[in-house]
Amino acid sequence: MSHSRPNEQEEAELALLDDDSLSTPAFDDLESNRKNEDTTNTTNTTIELEYQTPMTVKFMWLGSYFLFSMLLTLYNKLLLGSFKFPWLLTCMHTTFASLGTFVLLKLGRFKLSRLNRREHLTLVAFSVLFTANIAMSNLSLSLVSLAFFQIIRNTVPIFTVLIYRVWFGRSYYMATYLSLCPIIIGAGMTVVGEYHYSALGLFITVFGVILAAVKTVTTNRLMTGSLALPSIELLFRMAPLAAIQSFVLAVIAGELPAFADSMSQRASESSILTIVATVAFLLGNGLLAFFLNVSSFQTNKLAGALTISVCGNLKQAITLAIGIFVFKDFTVDILNGTGIILVIAGCAFFSKAELDSKKNSVVS
Repeated sequence: MSHSRPNEQEEAELALLDDDSLSTPAFDDLESNRKNEDTTNTTNTTIELEYQTPMTVKFMWLGSYFLFSMLLTLYNKLLLGSFKFPWLLTCMHTTFASLGTFVLLKLGRFKLSRLNRREHLTLVAFSVLFTANIAMSNLSLSLVSLAFFQIIRNTVPIFTVLIYRVWFGRSYYMATYLSLCPIIIGAGMTVVGEYHYSALGLFITVFGVILAAVKTVTTNRLMTGSLALPSIELLFRMAPLAAIQSFVLAVIAGELPAFADSMSQRASESSILTIVATVAFLLGNGLLAFFLNVSSFQTNKLAGALTISVCGNLKQAITLAIGIFVFKDFTVDILNGTGIILVIAGCAFFSKAELDSKKNSVVS
């Protein structure tokens, strides 16, 4: 039986409105997915999903990811200030992700796939990887200076490429490799400062960067590989496990009594209205984080792990620019300004290279 192929505009509409948003048995049932994969033309299976996705869809999801990411950054900057309980914050974010995806499940926006024991264990391991990535970041920041941490963190795209090359045997076009140079160098120039680190701190930071790259690639493969889970379902299955793990680590780190003391002190020094406003701000933070998680997972699926890693460097440059021109946190020098320009130019070069890669993949 032959099926007519939708044009690019129709593909864009289907990807935005149907992929992971509207549920149909053929897309939500894992066994149906596998049957469809078996009957798909073998030529199409060699093309990565990120090169099959229309560019309009890809840019719309990238735009939503940046929007929610920057909104959350500004929200924290303007309303919450310094929240010194990272594990409780992670627990709150993943709890909101659990509740939000549960509501979507009840509304029929997606259906659960039938997984075997090994696949369930894979998702448990993924939740541990998610939590471990946060733990390594927190540990790194306690051992090295912030500037040094960000410099090393900017190399995530390099490790992402290496993982794809070594583990999956995948290579990119030369233009894609070249575009990473100004992105990484420029991002490093934006955070030039005093670099303090020890041998242990360097090891922990590099290991944390590798974990971040592994997490990003693993997230993508769970949605585009043999398991082929919808992004909302992956978030639904991972978030409760990560919330529990984060809560346990918050207890171990002593954040619960410290948070209780902080709230008690605030209650004694402020009015009831201020306390209610604080709780509302925290809930708003969790809700915004839920939208960010949804867009992040879907963007990773449709745009690819390398693209989402590059977005991290671009976000750093844009955040710095906002800090300079909006909040006046610090003055920009030639090195910082050049770094911002390099990152933006590199991302434009990267986008052009990926667009050409898609065209070449479709032609071949």
